[in-house]
Amino acid sequence: MNNQNETMEIDLLELLGAVINRIWFVIFAVIIGTLSAFLYAKFLVTPLYQAKAMMYVNNSSISVGSASVSISSGDITAAKSLVETYIVIMESRKTLNSVIEEAELLYTYDQLKNMISASAVNSTEIFQITITSADPKEAELIANTIADVLPEKISDVVEGSSVKIVDYAVVPASPVSPSITKYSVIGFLIGAVISVGIIVILELFSETIHSESFLLQTYDIPVLSVIPSMQDSNKKSAYYSYENKSNKTKREKS
Repeated sequence: MNNQNETMEIDLLELLGAVINRIWFVIFAVIIGTLSAFLYAKFLVTPLYQAKAMMYVNNSSISVGSASVSISSGDITAAKSLVETYIVIMESRKTLNSVIEEAELLYTYDQLKNMISASAVNSTEIFQITITSADPKEAELIANTIADVLPEKISDVVEGSSVKIVDYAVVPASPVSPSITKYSVIGFLIGAVISVGIIVILELFSETIHSESFLLQTYDIPVLSVIPSMQDSNKKSAYYSYENKSNKTKREKS
């Protein structure tokens, strides 16, 4: 018994034709995907707001423990390093517990820390504190409480420090997430990919013989006969019937 390796040849044009023939299915899936993502982002995803406060670091000579650091106004690298030090102090348990007590929050230290992010503004001595919360007023309250508490906490650790508030946070007017447009685009793409994938899979595993060329390319066997389409047969029968009737009428008249 001879073992034959079965191979499947994929005709991209045929697959494209199958997708075009079922384009209604693709359109339906895209509409469902886009609408589902839109409704999910609009009504099921909790909107998040961000409040931001900015602070300025101004030190000509400071000391941390026994180490002494001197910086000038043009020393951007040292200033950035100092900002990172202050951010670490801000995220410390001692500072955030004071913020929780001052603002009368119901969060734990870990929960509050996950709501906070901070970074230097364009590598300058100014750093920005960002609070993300589902409540816009709460985000503003936390940001401003940190801005009030932080200078004292920094001065307890870094001698000779000078931290000033550049800008207090305000209540955010609109959420930063979710992006309804982004969700809708993702839903559109998911609907398109799934629908096209289903069509391609059905086409690849279909055992229906579509044409003589399909039979020759797939199985490499000769075609002995072809059964005509019933529609074509009906058309031909109707044509022959009409032609015979016309000839008969002409003969009777003559």
